[in-house]
Parts: sequence; C-alpha cells; structure tokens
Amino acid sequence: MEAVKNLECNREELLGVEGSERSEGGDGNWGGHPRPGDCESTGAGRPITGAELGSGRPAGMASEAAEVLFDPAGNTTVGEGRAATSSMLEREERPVSAPVASPTLGAEANAFDTVRALQHKLYRAAKADPGRRFHALYDKVHRRDVLWRAWVQVWRNGGAPGIDHTTIADVERYGVTRLLDELGSELREGTFRPLPARRVYIPKPGQVEMRPLSIPAVRDRVVQAALKTVLEPVFEADMLPCSFGFRPKRSAHDALQVLIDESFAGRHWVVESDIANCFTAIPHSGLMSALSERICDRKVLALLRAFLSAGVMEDGAVRRPVSGTPQGGVVSPLLCNVYLNRLDRAWSPAYGRLVRYADDLLVACSNRGQAEYALAKLTTLLHELGLEPKPQKTRIVQLAEGGPGFDFLGFHHRLVRSSTRRGAGGYVFLARWPSERAVQHARDRIRFLTMRARLVAPVEQVVAEVNLFLRGWAGYFRFGNSAWVFDKTRSYAVMRIALFVAKRHKRGRAWGFAQMYRDPVQLGLVSLNGTVVAPRPNKPWRVKLNAAGEGRR
Repeated sequence: MEAVKNLECNREELLGVEGSERSEGGDGNWGGHPRPGDCESTGAGRPITGAELGSGRPAGMASEAAEVLFDPAGNTTVGEGRAATSSMLEREERPVSAPVASPTLGAEANAFDTVRALQHKLYRAAKADPGRRFHALYDKVHRRDVLWRAWVQVWRNGGAPGIDHTTIADVERYGVTRLLDELGSELREGTFRPLPARRVYIPKPGQVEMRPLSIPAVRDRVVQAALKTVLEPVFEADMLPCSFGFRPKRSAHDALQVLIDESFAGRHWVVESDIANCFTAIPHSGLMSALSERICDRKVLALLRAFLSAGVMEDGAVRRPVSGTPQGGVVSPLLCNVYLNRLDRAWSPAYGRLVRYADDLLVACSNRGQAEYALAKLTTLLHELGLEPKPQKTRIVQLAEGGPGFDFLGFHHRLVRSSTRRGAGGYVFLARWPSERAVQHARDRIRFLTMRARLVAPVEQVVAEVNLFLRGWAGYFRFGNSAWVFDKTRSYAVMRIALFVAKRHKRGRAWGFAQMYRDPVQLGLVSLNGTVVAPRPNKPWRVKLNAAGEGRR
C-alpha cells in the first residue's frame, strides 16, 4: 500500500497499518518529510515503561508509522461500516466492536481486517459452545495488529495522562512503533506491570456529589484496549438481550424502545433502581470467578488480576482496594458487564421485563404485586453479588395519565394523552422528553459558552461552539417527544447570543435581539425544527418514520 506523504501532526491524519511486522526498519512506512516534532535520526532514548515515572518524554525522538487496518466507517461497531471492496460487503456481520484507524484512507486500504477476523472467529467459537473455556488467548493480546488497533482506539479517545505524566503527544514524539515493540516484548516475556491509576473527581451533572475517576497511564490503556479487543467477543456471546450498556451494536435508544413496547403491552408498573457505587463495589474474587467461567488462560487471568490490584494514586498515596474495577479504564465497562451478567442470568421473565444499562436498572411489571416482588428479588440478587441498590434512586412508579413519571437514560417518561385530530379521540401512550437535569445541563453549557468573560471571542466562533453543542445534545434527545423542549432550549440560546452581541458592542439588549432577528439566518444559529422523531411501539427507532408520509414534529 502506498504511503501517504506530507502527513501533519494532527489527530485527523494519523495513518494506520496492517498489523503485520511491516513497520520494521529505520524509515518505517513514512514516504514524506518528517512530521513536526519528529527527528530523522533514531537515536537512543529512555523507554516509556512503568518502571520510571515521568519517563518516555525525550525530545527529538523518531516516531515511526506502521500500517493499521482500515475501516472506512471510522470508529463504529462491526457491521455499521463497509469497505470499498466486494469482499467486505459479502462478509457476515457479527456483534463485536472494532474501532479502527483514520477514515481518510480510501480504496488504498487493505480490505481484509485481521483483527476483525480474529474477533469473528472468537465470537463464533464461543457462541457455538457455551461451555467452552478458552485456554490460548494471551498470544493474541500481544499480536502486533491487535496492539495497533488498541493504540488507534486510545489515540482516538485522547484523554489525560496517568501518574507518569505521559500524554498522547509524548508517545507520538517517542515513537508509536517503538512503544508497541516494548509493550509486546514485555507481554511476551511476562515482565509487564501496570502502574497505579491517577484518581480525579468530576462533578455529577446537576448534583453536588462528585464522581471518582481512575485515569490509567497511556501505555496501560493500550494494553487494556488490546485485552478488550480479544475478550469482548468471547463474553459477548453470553450476554443476554436485557443488557444494553457498553455493548457493540446496542445503544441507549434500544433500551428506551423496550420501555415503549412494554408500555404498549400494558405494563404500567415500573421498578427503577441504580446500583450503589457499582464500579468500586464489585468484589475482585467474584469478578475473577465470572471471568474464569470462559477463560482458563492463566496468563490472561494474571494480567487482568494485575490491573485490578494495581490500585489508584490519590494525594501521593497508592491504595490497592480488594474490590472495584476503576471507573475510567478501557476494560472496566466490559468487566462490569461480565459480572452483572450473573444478575441477568438469574432473572426470570416471571419477575417482569428487566432492562439494564450498565448499573442502571429498570423492571416493567403488569401490577403492583409483581412490582413489589421484582424489587425484593432484585435486592436479593444484588446482595448475593456483594452489591446493593442505591436507596434514593430505588422506587416503584405506577404510570397513569396525569400521574408521576420517572427518569431513565436522560429522558423523563410519562403517560400522556394525545391531542384530538380530525374528530378522532386521543389515546394514552408513554411519551418521553429530556429530563429536567438534561435541560439544565444544556442551559448551563450555553450560558458558559456565552458568558461575559468570553466577550473577546468573535461572535462567529461563539455561535459555532453553541451549534456544536446543540447538534450533539439534540442528536441524542431528538428520538422522543422533544419538540417543545427543543423550542425552549433554542429560544434560550437565541437570548444568550443576543445578550452576548449586545454586551460585546456595549449596546442594550434590544439592539442585540434586533441583530438576531434581522438576520435571515439568525447569525448562523442552528435550527432544531424538523429534527424530532417520535417513537412508536414495536417499530425500529432508527427508521425514519416520515418515509410513509408522516411528517416530523
């Protein structure tokens, strides 16, 4: 494959490769000039390893490019993207994730993705034999193509450095191929040791409570991503349909569609709950037992145990708890799903319809007696797993017209009656729109982007940043009955930008509103009209509902 020349040092243009040993040699696969910040010589330098904190940041080190396999769909799940060749079009879809390299490479990319082929093979083997335990997976973790795929995933996600203060840019200056060679060598020789994660706290939206995050070092994130690439298809074969969080080809809207279907079927009693401190309360012994049900490779289990026991560094001290999968690690969501899959398997349809999105739980029931029994059974099963429901978020809600609703996955859900049209009477259905917390988050973000301290920024830049947020926020909440909330949110954005323009020109607010409304495009502010897609029972939520003539809200 022909090399791409004159590549700049930005994230959108990182090349990837074919995972084989084609990156050997002093010049790698670069065919153009050295990138800014790189050095043409490959002199000696300190390796980025876990033994030396703060190391791995020498200036002027060469960064070789190797080949990574390409998926033109970018960072998508398997089956959502297609290559330009017929061999990829004919390939059978499998529900395994495969984050890939830059989508800027078109027909020149290799059509055969060895990492995806490995995932398909593991998934098919696990699905064909539910009792099989895999004993030879460690050699696949340190395969060059798997490590490259893991690096691309870490590079795409970005993120802050760990306790060694090594950033993504530092790794690029040091040499990506060189780092992966070191990691592969350490994994093969059994000398790899993960560093403790860096503990930080971030505020929970709309709450005073802080959420603890554990940020692993970049090198540890690469190894975790490689582990996830190999292990996910094995455990994905055992996951049940009631689980929706952090799984390939499943999303929050799939879980929300289940609520619409169950409400339409007459299940108007809802048990909602949340597992208290789920990521920090999962016992290591129970988690390793759940992993051993499918994995008997001692080296893989030892590597997972090393990550669990690496601990976290907070205020200069390292703590090594005996429970928890540090929230913020690449492999932590997979480990959480593997452990909570025991809850899914113990659940019976007689208790009600279970919907689980990671640690958020909801059960749709037909009557109050079933709902009370479901809550008691859910509490018992969680206690058997060493977990417990969060009291302030656990309750039973009866859905009735004019009655209270509940919040789930950012939406507020409530039974309402439709308006009468053309003489036909309205009917009662489960509607959803952005919750008060989600709306307040949007208002806070818009207020931050248009605050007085940013008056030095050009109006075009501020409007572009507000548009960027509104498109992402509305892109999630548009699959609901959100038209009225969208109108209010955009009106608030119009007001804030009008005030921003008035303050920037030291004029009154009336002058700012005049500038907004006299402009045919309102200074370029994005419109949310016509974007809402109302959900319908027993219909795929991804389908455009106006294809048969129905207009959007």
